[in-house]
Amino acid sequence: MTVTAYRWTLDRYHQAIDAGIFDNQPLELLQGAIIVMPPEGEPHAYYNTETADYLRSLLGNRVKVRDAKPITLPNDSEPVPDLAIVKPLGKLYLKHHPYPEDIFFVIEFSQATLAKDLGNKKLIYAEAGIKEYWVVNLKDACVHIFRDLVQGVYNTEFILTTGTIAPLAFPNIQLQVQRLMNP
Repeated sequence: MTVTAYRWTLDRYHQAIDAGIFDNQPLELLQGAIIVMPPEGEPHAYYNTETADYLRSLLGNRVKVRDAKPITLPNDSEPVPDLAIVKPLGKLYLKHHPYPEDIFFVIEFSQATLAKDLGNKKLIYAEAGIKEYWVVNLKDACVHIFRDLVQGVYNTEFILTTGTIAPLAFPNIQLQVQRLMNP
């Protein structure tokens, strides 16, 4: 017997959400598969909030920092990254979540989901054209920075524990790496 999983499209996923099928469950769509998101632990929530505030203070009104809100990607994916730093397009986001061309960079805080964030999510973000992806590894106290996107693959990975980093979209802004893990 062959087992075939049902593959969700973005349109069908949105129809199901609008119909209340998922009953406000914390879900994300990754390459056509609906994934139940694990509960957020205290350290994860703390670092996520503190980093969002830090980014807002540094980047001001040049961006919109979206905390745990969906982004819409062309590969039948609608992940819910911990932080998406996007163009401040105002009410346009009433019509749709940010698309790849609206996104400066994405940050995931990771402890229990480290393998997924460094594996499948990295591939999904790269295939979709997200220019820069950061994983704050709370387990090992480091930050993985993925850049230099070529044909849907990140060609550069930095692993930082100290120092500063400038996001590609904002080369004049220096973020302190330690502030991402120890605000």
